[in-house]
Amino acid sequence: MSTTRPVGRATRDAYGDVLVALGAQREDVVVLDADLSGSTRSGKFAAAYPERFFNVGICEANLVGVAAGLAGAGKTAFISSFSSFLLCKGFDQLRMAVAYPRENVKIIGTHGGITLGEDGASQMSIEDFALALGLPGVVVCHPADDASALQLLTQIAAADGPAYVRLGREKAPTIYGEGQSVELGRAEVLRGGDDLTIVANGMMLGLALDAAEQLAAQGVQARVIDVHTLRPLDEATLAAAARETGALVVVEEHLRVAGLGSVVAQAVVQHAPAPMRFVGLDGYAESGSPSALLAKYGLTCEAIVGAAQEVLAAKR
Repeated sequence: MSTTRPVGRATRDAYGDVLVALGAQREDVVVLDADLSGSTRSGKFAAAYPERFFNVGICEANLVGVAAGLAGAGKTAFISSFSSFLLCKGFDQLRMAVAYPRENVKIIGTHGGITLGEDGASQMSIEDFALALGLPGVVVCHPADDASALQLLTQIAAADGPAYVRLGREKAPTIYGEGQSVELGRAEVLRGGDDLTIVANGMMLGLALDAAEQLAAQGVQARVIDVHTLRPLDEATLAAAARETGALVVVEEHLRVAGLGSVVAQAVVQHAPAPMRFVGLDGYAESGSPSALLAKYGLTCEAIVGAAQEVLAAKR
């Protein structure tokens, strides 16, 4: 993807590292995969702790059911597959075997969004947050880069109960510096500004920061907030941003419906109503390079700047 920020590792790479570290620290951690451990990076855990790794094959519904059983027996179960497969194919089992009984299952969906590129629409999760948010009590999280993924995955492992985390295939722009802390459930204000607020997460954060810099060159100061945790949502930070800047743009690599934009809008309208614009997807994408797909479907720095100009006009 095109951004001015330096590029680090993919967030899925952080997942493999976190699993190996947890395996050394905790005997209760088990990992299950749907025959994609090389792609999801859970294979790192399999190599280190083969007796606690289970490949159930290409059967996501069974993957969820087995993990729920292990969690019910006292294990902390991590399950991983592509986001689209795990949420779409395993939804009924996630609903009845994980969310309803609140089992300690960590649902890790990799290759999220359209930036997985050439694999095409069948493997692109553009509705995963809508599905995950439709599971009451499940934490929903989308780290932006390697550093934040390491921290957030570690915190999710320490918390009891189910969680869904979307990770990416592509190397991610570096957002967080060394020693910078990220806390589950706390939105991170990455840039100050009083004219409007840009809310984003995941791969879109680099573009949001680039857009803020372009707006600054036009004399517009945009606050940029990373809402990496969609549930529990940091409503206080969003409400403060709405009150103090009076306008918001939400950017997401997801359908505009029932994802980040929806939860942010719900929070804003309850606490501090303000004009809003939304940059996201309206339908399925095709196969292509990540940068070409982002350009074709309007997930660009230019689109964010355009949405910001629109919402500033509405604010006046």
